[in-house]
Amino acid sequence: MPDFIYLASQSPRRRQLLDQIGVRHELLLAEAGEDAEALEAVLPGEAPAAYVQRVTALKLDAAVARHARRGLPPAPILCADTTVALDDAILGKPEDAQDAARVLAALSGRAHQVLTAVALQHGARRSAALSVSQVHFGVLSHAQIDAYVASGEPLGKAGAYGIQGRAGQFVQHISGSYSAIMGLPLFETAQLLRAAGVLEP
Repeated sequence: MPDFIYLASQSPRRRQLLDQIGVRHELLLAEAGEDAEALEAVLPGEAPAAYVQRVTALKLDAAVARHARRGLPPAPILCADTTVALDDAILGKPEDAQDAARVLAALSGRAHQVLTAVALQHGARRSAALSVSQVHFGVLSHAQIDAYVASGEPLGKAGAYGIQGRAGQFVQHISGSYSAIMGLPLFETAQLLRAAGVLEP
């Protein structure tokens, strides 16, 4: 049984969630020459579920190649990607504070989807899963939006918010997986890791 996995993600939330279920991991991060942002480009007419699964697979391809280039010890490699969708429109990371305010205003008083795909490479075997959750925001005032944007938290986050941070106060109801909304669906991830022999059955 492997005693650790590689996590190909810069997200501190994903590290925290793996720690929560007792999975030892080492980071396998992109090198300076890798264009990680280019992998996240949306194709014309692409549906959110197809997008997040395709991006996760591309990130895993890049991580597997990175692992081979560095000649690292063998261990399973885990990748994940989260996207936010409103009426099937993908809401990526905001470009700036003004864009973040626009996205939050669009989410105000409405339900949206959070989709997180996870993929695991274990030797020649690849497995993947998708978690889809519904998140309903209460009505946000302009002052609430302005204060949240001023905190800097929305920048760098799909959908311009992080549920584990200050935006938790905006969430009226969720249907789905809280950990997936944070960035890593623990139920599905644990299933993949059990199948790879990383977690006890």
